[in-house]
Amino acid sequence: MSVTPTDTAAPADALAERDRVVSERRHDRLRSIVGLVVSLLAIGGVALWASEQSAPRFPSSARSWSWLLLGFALIALATAIRGARWDLILRRAGVDHRRIDAFALTVVGYMGNTILPARGGEVLRILLLSERSGARRREILGSILPERLLDAAALMVLFIALVFAGVADESVGPWPAIAASALLVAGLVAGWIYLRVRVAGRLVGFADRVRPVARASRLLLTRTGVALFLVTCGVWLLEGLIFWLGARSLEVPLGVFEALLVVILASGSALVPAAPGYVGTYDAAALFALHAVGVSGGAAIGCVLLFRFVIFVPITVAGLGLMVGRYGGLRGALRRRSSAPPPAAAGPA
Repeated sequence: MSVTPTDTAAPADALAERDRVVSERRHDRLRSIVGLVVSLLAIGGVALWASEQSAPRFPSSARSWSWLLLGFALIALATAIRGARWDLILRRAGVDHRRIDAFALTVVGYMGNTILPARGGEVLRILLLSERSGARRREILGSILPERLLDAAALMVLFIALVFAGVADESVGPWPAIAASALLVAGLVAGWIYLRVRVAGRLVGFADRVRPVARASRLLLTRTGVALFLVTCGVWLLEGLIFWLGARSLEVPLGVFEALLVVILASGSALVPAAPGYVGTYDAAALFALHAVGVSGGAAIGCVLLFRFVIFVPITVAGLGLMVGRYGGLRGALRRRSSAPPPAAAGPA
């Protein structure tokens, strides 16, 4: 009996898929271990520094708590704007979905990034929306990439503007802003070169492979993309305002733009491998940024602890509630993820 090419292709594909899944899990495990080690080192450094500082203060008056309540309201507003942004990107990318899922899964994603390793919230978004949409997981991943690109571009532009405006002291210096400017320009030039090459009819095979993931990102090259960039800058300004409100509730003298710089530098720590919730790395970056704007000691510790509570706790609680009430629980989602892993392209999300 003869063996046709089709008979041998299926086992080969199955073996390749199995090897890919094993490689992905091994990579995730290694990244989790590295992140844990980095977080432990950062926590140790922060704890050693904090042990030599004065005790932090926390809100104690009704006026202080009123500033915090306003901060909670702004968090809800910023999250709603992010949900609306994702909804628009999904619609422009042709991904079938319900609008309420775009908002709810935005909250679930932030919850997952807080309690799961390796930005597991993005994987949850891909998995849960794929169960409620006819779109492939690669296409859903493609809708998340523009969000990350918009956030990265907005953070770099705002950071460059704040540094050259003299918001930080000499401990930051101009070189990080110069490097961010070079990176931003390099990204724009690379995108322009790619478009020119594609117009010339080259890289057809590469374009066919990345099209499911890259389709949604074409929106960034339109007027709508420019509008989304401005909206994203506005969201980060809201984040800075939230930190300023927290500092004000502690009676710490801090300007709005100084608070924005702290948020930007702390958010940049997400690039460093760390344990869930960016434990240690986020705190160290925030303390460094506060020192750069003239806030140190117990006042800096209080600002970081309070901002962590305001930013992470409410959205994590809300995300867990949505996971249980709308999406069947976190354990079930993780079990489905284990039995049906997302495509390889989902890794960098």
